Amino acid sequence: MRVIAGTNNKHKMEEFEKILQPFNVELIPLSEIGDFEDIEETGKTFEENARIKALAFAKFAASALKNGIPPVIADDSGLEVDALGGRPGIYSARYAENNDARIRKVLQEMTGVNNRTARFVCAIAIAAPSGIIAQVRGEVEGKIGFAPKGSAGFGYDPIFYPDGYDLTFAELGSEIKNGISHRSRALRKAGESLGIYFATGKSP
Repeated sequence: MRVIAGTNNKHKMEEFEKILQPFNVELIPLSEIGDFEDIEETGKTFEENARIKALAFAKFAASALKNGIPPVIADDSGLEVDALGGRPGIYSARYAENNDARIRKVLQEMTGVNNRTARFVCAIAIAAPSGIIAQVRGEVEGKIGFAPKGSAGFGYDPIFYPDGYDLTFAELGSEIKNGISHRSRALRKAGESLGIYFATGKSP
């Protein structure tokens, strides 16, 4: 199953490849289709932003490839912190000027806060130029630490402890993380949806 990966984030691309491998998905990097500028994420939910990106990438692929256009898979994901009213949420990647600053901002806002519960959310949309084929969602519950720990992973991984673990996502390593993360849960659902779509030609 040939699928275009709607991301320019190399870390996401690596996770996509590892998690979708059991589903016999061959991912085509967006860079192989052509140069595509960042999409303005105007949605109010993770699902809306995933749909916006997937449809935009699918239409771009249609204009670049003309025929034999594979479906596109795109995601929108982020961190929701209960004590912060769900922030940073859909603004997770834009919460500050860089990754270290984003982590510092969350920890600063959590100073003196006892309720550390949070979750990572990943919404995935699969699209063809004609429209959305499927949409799925994955979540992982956990809590926010008091200082960054670990060097693996990316984003807010160094301050997120998934439930049932005493290590952050950045300490657990990719093998364990890819078994329990929000993105892995969403991608496994997406893999099943892609299997149905390629087998039947219909949306699941």
